[in-house]
Amino acid sequence: MIDVLITTVFLAAVYSLVALGLSLTWAGLGFLNLAHGVTFSTAAYGAWWASVHISGNPLVVLAGGTVVGALVGIVIFLLVFLPLDGRRNFDLRTLIATLAIALAGENILLDRFGPQPRTFPALFDWLDPIRISGTNVTSDQQGAVLSATVLVIAFVVLLTGSRIGLGVRALTQNVEGAKLVGIDRRTAAIAILVVSGALVGLAAVLLGPVYFVSYNNGLQPMIKGLTVAMLGGLGSVRGTIAAAVIVAFVEAMTATYVGAEKVLVALFLLIAIVLLVRPRGIAGILETTRA
Repeated sequence: MIDVLITTVFLAAVYSLVALGLSLTWAGLGFLNLAHGVTFSTAAYGAWWASVHISGNPLVVLAGGTVVGALVGIVIFLLVFLPLDGRRNFDLRTLIATLAIALAGENILLDRFGPQPRTFPALFDWLDPIRISGTNVTSDQQGAVLSATVLVIAFVVLLTGSRIGLGVRALTQNVEGAKLVGIDRRTAAIAILVVSGALVGLAAVLLGPVYFVSYNNGLQPMIKGLTVAMLGGLGSVRGTIAAAVIVAFVEAMTATYVGAEKVLVALFLLIAIVLLVRPRGIAGILETTRA
């Protein structure tokens, strides 16, 4: 059981990075970013390229993934949000546009880097493995939990202690009210998409030992992130983190005692049960309250 708990902590730390951006984009900007998976893949290649051509230093590799993820966020802002904001059927058009970016991006990565998966150098080998009740906690797991925890704390501080963070929170709660008090939707949008891309870029590096570096390795993390975002409730940081822990625990339990091939089935059953009982998620805002 200890190994299940260790895996839960590791996965929850990383899944929260993937889900926070999806949750805020959905709640604050009103569209589902289906290009989140290709952002993951592109950031993984960016980090791998940095490790090969610049340095294998962990800070360089982590920065490579984070910066490339943020750049993809800017691309999504320029290609999707900026031209479509305020247009009729905004939610449907952005869904189609981000899906198009996902498909095009996947094929560009395949053409540029080929189908062969690549791996990162060992990033946290300076940490000694530790044993907890006879279970090994690897250096990768320790480093991933530490890095993700630091970044999530920094994200929460930014969201609660800055003017841009205030604008983002206002948009997730009351769009019309945010407009009335002078909050610029486009400024908040680029902040959300850049931070979202940076978070998923870091997650791509931390999940490198699990998903490697491949043109299509972002699909499953995006599905997991979407599951966490829906369970947590749109726009809720606390709900997203709580949902990440629940999803990670269910995944670890299923993989350990049932079989890895049943993980997605277990997660879909989980989300169906929770949303039937609480349609707005663990800590989501009711639509009547949001409006």
